[in-house]
Amino acid sequence: MENTGARKLNGFKRFSTASTPAFGHGTGMLALVAILLSMLALATVSPLAAKEHKVFVVEAVPVDETAQDAQQAKMRAILKAQRQAFYRLVRRLAGERAVKRLEKLSDRDIGRMLSSLAITDEHTGANRYIARIAVRFTPRKIIRLLRNHHVSFVTAQARPVLVVPVWITDDGPVLWRDNPWLRAWRKLADEHDLVPLILPAGDEVDRNTLTAQEALQGDKAALQALQLRYGTDYVLAAYARPDGDDAVLAAMTGKSPGGKLAFDKRYEVKEGGLAAAAELAARRFIEVMNEKWRQKALRRERQRRATSAARHMTVVVPLVSLREWQAVRARLATTPGVKSVDVRALSANRAVVRILTTLRQQALRQALARSGLYLESSGGQWYLRAY
Repeated sequence: MENTGARKLNGFKRFSTASTPAFGHGTGMLALVAILLSMLALATVSPLAAKEHKVFVVEAVPVDETAQDAQQAKMRAILKAQRQAFYRLVRRLAGERAVKRLEKLSDRDIGRMLSSLAITDEHTGANRYIARIAVRFTPRKIIRLLRNHHVSFVTAQARPVLVVPVWITDDGPVLWRDNPWLRAWRKLADEHDLVPLILPAGDEVDRNTLTAQEALQGDKAALQALQLRYGTDYVLAAYARPDGDDAVLAAMTGKSPGGKLAFDKRYEVKEGGLAAAAELAARRFIEVMNEKWRQKALRRERQRRATSAARHMTVVVPLVSLREWQAVRARLATTPGVKSVDVRALSANRAVVRILTTLRQQALRQALARSGLYLESSGGQWYLRAY
């Protein structure tokens, strides 16, 4: 199993990156993992995910397991990583409620949805295994599972957002150097999220384009110049300042793919100091940004389905007076299932209207009847009359 190029590192052996095909069927999950391990030893380094399936990749799941020996520890680590990766993916695509709905899935069920693994930073001892494991899931299997459990989900990524994190100190704003707020965002930014984030490189061009003071003041011209460099549709400035040794005050206001964002809150941690507090705040900002995009995408999908399911119907409304038409139009517009009423012609004795409805013919008749309107067909033409 050992790579001939392995070297000692803090009492552990370090191995090269490896990738593997998905889990298959077998007599038991441990047997599957054992087969997987033998394949890992022979595998070569390869890209984990195709661009078109980015959201189905979960990167860098940390594992640290102990067992009777390193082999057993690695088995446990892979099972743990695939489970953690699966629920991170579900949370990304469908939110926290979906995680709770699917929490009883077995390791075998989850394993069958895997497409590949990639292991990095691998260290093994006599009875311990440490690594970071990236997991790619098979899109069609994940989608089928979510649909079978009646879970609403989103797989479409938004356009990337450029985030400019400004750290505010007693000596003034900090942007490019010694910025723990920027480090927190870089640690959490994930190209596989529904809202991919871009953090500026902080090179000489960036430093000449936007200063910390301009970022603090929200200088539109300078921010737009940086946005142009990175080719994004959105740029957000995020501000944070230390509040004691274990808390930060963080704020962000602006437009994101999911709509307007407005944050101004204190984030405190029990341990880890300012770095951990900054990371907590950045993580919360990212979660809300993704949730707002997910809700917007779901609303669009519902609207799309409603529009595609809708149908038009041209109806003649015989009239005695204009007052009668006003009464009919009011009832028609408030009838459930009637999306719009377009008046095509109006005279003293009749109106011709085009109705957009999501209801089938019989259901529409029943809905109109409850509104005091009678729909009938005669001579190939639909007529609508008030009771």
